[in-house]
Amino acid sequence: MQPGADIGVVGLAVMGQNLVLNMSDHGYTVVVFNRTLSKIDQFLAGPAKSRVNILGAHGVEELVKSLKRPRKILLMVKAGQAVDQFIAALLPYLEPGDLIIDAGNSHYSDSMRRTQALEERDLLFIGTGVSGGEEGARRGPSMMPGGSFDAWALVEKLFKDIAAKTPDGTPCCEWIGSDGAGHYVKMIHNGIEYGDMQLIAEAYHLMKTGLNLTNFEISRIFKEWNKTELDSYLVEITGDILARKDQNGESLVDKILDSAAMKGTGVWTSESSLELGIPLTLITEAVYARSLSALKEDRTRASEIIDGPVQKLEGDRNVLITEIRKALLASKIVSYAQGFMLMRAAAEKFNWDLDYGRIALIWRGGCIIRSAFLDQIKEAFDRNRSLSSLVVDSHFKGLVDTCIQSWRNVVSAAVKAGIPVPAFSSALAFYDGYRSRWLPANLIQAQRDFFGAHTYERTDKPRGEFFHTEWAQG
Repeated sequence: MQPGADIGVVGLAVMGQNLVLNMSDHGYTVVVFNRTLSKIDQFLAGPAKSRVNILGAHGVEELVKSLKRPRKILLMVKAGQAVDQFIAALLPYLEPGDLIIDAGNSHYSDSMRRTQALEERDLLFIGTGVSGGEEGARRGPSMMPGGSFDAWALVEKLFKDIAAKTPDGTPCCEWIGSDGAGHYVKMIHNGIEYGDMQLIAEAYHLMKTGLNLTNFEISRIFKEWNKTELDSYLVEITGDILARKDQNGESLVDKILDSAAMKGTGVWTSESSLELGIPLTLITEAVYARSLSALKEDRTRASEIIDGPVQKLEGDRNVLITEIRKALLASKIVSYAQGFMLMRAAAEKFNWDLDYGRIALIWRGGCIIRSAFLDQIKEAFDRNRSLSSLVVDSHFKGLVDTCIQSWRNVVSAAVKAGIPVPAFSSALAFYDGYRSRWLPANLIQAQRDFFGAHTYERTDKPRGEFFHTEWAQG
């Protein structure tokens, strides 16, 4: 095979195939490779049939030799060991200046390590988040590349061509930063996704169980909410899901087992928040809510043993629906606020120059958390690039102010009715904690000093001076 392909793609699962077809649609010549060789032939004879700009390579050396220099090879394989194995297989055939792109859901620390290792060989590396699922890969995902900066010039046009576009035509793709920045931002995206999904599920729970609404009634409510500030992909598809009937004409969602799975990015986000000391309470509760849901058999047994209140909300139904909408909006603001706070802490630790407004714009199309108020997030960071949290921005503070009493009413009503709302309530607790000039941590410091001589700072002394008391001596 003569060198002439613009890019090579390794990995022909659905996401890989759809990215290849997307590239082909935009005029790029792509050569594909898969460890299971039969998948190459099946793809060429199936989805890629009659596409003259999609070629197959049946070996790593053949793949590399088919590419224009500097070579660009995109890996769409399972995160972890498989990425390292393919990089090792490619290395003997690459030359200085060639580029390897990892477009899977890799941990950001792996991308940091791979960037350094490949740059030491005079090779380039990009770790890029790709959001939007199978449909996004096919029609235009949101892309978050980071790694070797010199690599960006090699793929900027290609990435922006295949990325999702906003209504004004702006590509949902921009350079994020060095080494692992791209995969870190994608991880935050997925953490916010966990939070959004749990919040929507809690709103559904309150209306289904607390208000005894049918799924079809709740579907109409979500579709109406999608015309408000809650306009977003996840609210939109929730309306569609709740309207879907099975072959018997019954609500399909009621037939789905209430045990949620996860692939790890939410856990990674929570782990990073603990390492960096950022209170990512809502997103972490969303992760734990999935863990609790997975204890299906335990919950079933417990439901026959543990008593509780009747799970019904008291009050005017229409008023409660409005209050749930406001609680969802306020909690959603906290979800994004916590995600951006964690990105800021990571940027400081890893010396990444993250443009938070630009990141918000990247998420406006193609990705799972795309929503109407991402434009307002961009404007908030335009007003103050050093913004500590979205909840203190004038626009978002104003939104929360209009929702706060309803938010408190919903959480209170849910607690009284015994309906679990971990994301709503943890978001509210964070908000109240963040706005508190004083918290009872002084007592915790005194306790720590009492049993462990950990010292403490004093309010009547400069910060940075530490004191110890022999508490047991009176």
